[in-house]
This record gives sequence, C-alpha cells and structure tokens, in this order.
Amino acid sequence: MPIQPGAEEYRATGGPVAVLVLHGFTGSPRSVRPWAEGLAAAGLTVHAPRLPGHGTSWQELNRTRWEDWFATADAALTRLRTGGHEVVVAGLSAGGGLAVRLAETRPDDVRGVVAVNPSVRGDDPRLRLLPVLRWLVPSIAPIGDDIARPGVTEGAYPRTPLHATWSLTRLWASVRADLALVRAPLLVLVSTVDHVVPRISTTTLVAGVSSPDVSVVELTRSRHVATLDHEADLVVTRSVEFVRRVAAAPGTLEAS
Repeated sequence: MPIQPGAEEYRATGGPVAVLVLHGFTGSPRSVRPWAEGLAAAGLTVHAPRLPGHGTSWQELNRTRWEDWFATADAALTRLRTGGHEVVVAGLSAGGGLAVRLAETRPDDVRGVVAVNPSVRGDDPRLRLLPVLRWLVPSIAPIGDDIARPGVTEGAYPRTPLHATWSLTRLWASVRADLALVRAPLLVLVSTVDHVVPRISTTTLVAGVSSPDVSVVELTRSRHVATLDHEADLVVTRSVEFVRRVAAAPGTLEAS
C-alpha cells in the first residue's frame, strides 16, 4: 500500500538522549513532524515511526488493532535502548496513550513521558454502540484537522474506521487499568479547546499515575493537533526543557 506524501517515518541522530515521538489515531508522522524536528534541533536523537495502518488508507487501518500500533512503538523503544540511549516517550492524542502504555509496561526503559492532548478515554455516547455498529458500517465521518491555525492540515483520513476505533477503546481500557504503574516524570500539554479528546481524558491520566513529578501546561490558542497549531513552538520548547531536566546526560544537551 503506497504511503501518503509526508506520512513517512522521521529519524534524526543526535546525542545519547532520545525521544520516541508517536502520532495519533488516523494520522501519521506528518502531524508530529515539526515537534520531532524541533527536538532534533536541540541535539536529541529522535524517532517518529509510522504506526501500522496509518498514512495509507482508512481501510488498511481498519484491518489493524491497537496491539499492532503498540508493537511498533515497543520495537522502536527497544531499538533506541539497544543503541544505548536514555529514552523519553512522547505522543499526540492516541500516541500519548501509547506512550503512557510504554511507561506502564517498561518502566526501566522510560525516563519520562510527554503527552499532548492524550487520548485515554472518550465521552462520545456513540462509543457504547461500537461493539455492534462496527459490524454494520465500516466507517463514519472523520475526526482530523481540529486545528485553529488557518490553512493547516494534518493529512488525517477522510473517514474514521470503526473496527480500529473499537480497538482504540480497548487501548484506553488497558492504559487506565495500569495507570498506577507509571512512576516516570510526566508532562502533559492540553488544549483549552479540543473537539476530539475530552478534558476528562487528561484529568483521568493525571489523577491515576503514581509519578511524583507531573506537570500540566495549558495551550490556550491551539486545538487538538497542537503540534501543528499556533503553539507548536511552545510544545517544542516545553518538551526540550522537560527532556533536559529528566534525562539529559551532563554535557550532552547544551543550549542551542
């Protein structure tokens, strides 16, 4: 299946501290590319993989499950750790949920978590219909491009595949069940106006983790895809500051 232009994975080789950047549901690395590039410009090693079923077609995404997306993220973390890197995991939306799941399952390999509008639960009443609805219709209207900045697109799918959406809810359940296992430092950047992920998702995440080091940054001018919005530079700046604080080896991340 051909990959959409701009949806390719992103890699940058930097110092011994790495950030694994995970995109959201129905999106692709295109939605986190400026974030990843900003981290790389600060001297970090960065990998933003393309998750299975993303960046191609919604029909292909419908043939994947959250375990497939997580396996790719998990393998990327393994590669970075095998290369000797200290790793902070970061994610947008469902990518934030996957990042938290990595912190739950591999606490010794995750030095910190950065989550932008993290998706770990929803409040749409239609979600209760998914176990049946997904067998009746393959997709519904799209959820992408919730961006305040004019003329910007994340290139998300034109339809939301329902088998994959149902699996996303299973990811949410797994993440919420194990939130107390998260002891790594956590930085959450959350948009005041978000038409995709409800605020209760961030509230649930912050209240559930065991980490004594939790910071929440309000994004007042951005919507859901904050990594492409008016405060994209702030997302990069706060992320770099966080990574330097929790994982930077002495002398490796000088101010750029």
